[in-house]
Amino acid sequence: MRPRTWVLLLAALFAVLQLANVTGRETPDTRNYLSYALSLRGDGKREAAEATIAYYCAGRASAAHRRQDVNVVRFHRPDPTARVEAECRAKEWPEVERRLRAGHTAGHTVPFASERFMRIFEVRPGYPLFLVPFVTLLGVTWGLWAAGVTVAVAGGVLVFLILRTLSVPVPLALTGQALYFVLPTGAIAMRPMTEGLLMALTLAAVWGCALVLQGRRAGLALLAGALAALFTVKHSQSLFLGLCLAGAGGVLALTRWRKGRAPGRDLTAITGIGLCAALGTTALAKLLGYPSSAESLQDLLADHFTRPDRTHPWPEFFQLSLNFWTEWLRRQFWEPLFLAALGAGLWGALRRPAFGAFLIAAAGTGVLTQAGHPDIAIWGGRLIAPAWLLPVVGIPLLLEHLLRDRVSLPAQGHSDRAHSMR
Repeated sequence: MRPRTWVLLLAALFAVLQLANVTGRETPDTRNYLSYALSLRGDGKREAAEATIAYYCAGRASAAHRRQDVNVVRFHRPDPTARVEAECRAKEWPEVERRLRAGHTAGHTVPFASERFMRIFEVRPGYPLFLVPFVTLLGVTWGLWAAGVTVAVAGGVLVFLILRTLSVPVPLALTGQALYFVLPTGAIAMRPMTEGLLMALTLAAVWGCALVLQGRRAGLALLAGALAALFTVKHSQSLFLGLCLAGAGGVLALTRWRKGRAPGRDLTAITGIGLCAALGTTALAKLLGYPSSAESLQDLLADHFTRPDRTHPWPEFFQLSLNFWTEWLRRQFWEPLFLAALGAGLWGALRRPAFGAFLIAAAGTGVLTQAGHPDIAIWGGRLIAPAWLLPVVGIPLLLEHLLRDRVSLPAQGHSDRAHSMR
């Protein structure tokens, strides 16, 4: 079969497997993004609230039903679906009604929380805008599922395209696509949150870097477009990715300069675009009045503004960060799959030093995001998810290197034996 046939086959297989969980993937933040999308398509506040609460509570009820089915004590009890859904609606609706009556009707999101907290989501229109055609054509439940499949499949295809741009053999490029689906990247991309679209755009930026390094100018437009789109999805990711790419380009340029070589137009262009993205994101966010880092810090320490603001937030943040990373490392040593995958991905990335530096930089944005929000309770490690892009792309590069050495060594041995016989 042609390579694209295999790509489509892997994508279709992944989509079929996702039918096992059409509901039950939602989080509290999903309410904000979904209500934003419904507002963009023209729904009123109460109409958007009804559809959002119905989806959210149905998902909670479905998850409760599945948990009870396998609970060794309660599996024979009556189905809890109706009860859990009713309790969820009874909890959600009064809060929304109270805020609507108080006049909290500004913006696109339904007021599930304080205006100060909802402001964080108001400045992220990219993902809700992406959802609009799906929820309009397929309804809320299947629309969110289809949107998740689309963005997850896009991420896997981008991994394949990156590896093929680097002339990696087709089987190994397909391995990279499969890794994206089976590692936590696939599950995280399927959740109705920003992370799936964020990782896909980050991969698009990495592909742009690969194209530029191959001398293809189209990569510059792809890189700039991905960074601009990231600003609308989550502007902090645009800032982090711009800074990391500019830093990687600067390090590579310095390395070339110390070896007596010119940095080259490719590195200069990538570094310049990354720096412009970082500076542009900072300036535009300030101009538009986006929540600052200090506001994000208070959101973290004051439990989403449900408690009084902290008087001395930075010392508390540093103490929390130390505690977080200590516990995070302890858990990673307990189950070291992530660290092992990162090590293998780093080894593979270093086989292609120029491209590898930009891949490592893109993966580093996950660490920066997690460092900015050291909350051990966040499900599934979704904040650090971009770090998984290093093993997803790096492991096929490592396999290519190892297989090439394995093939070349026997060939060299055969040549030596033939020479000695002569």
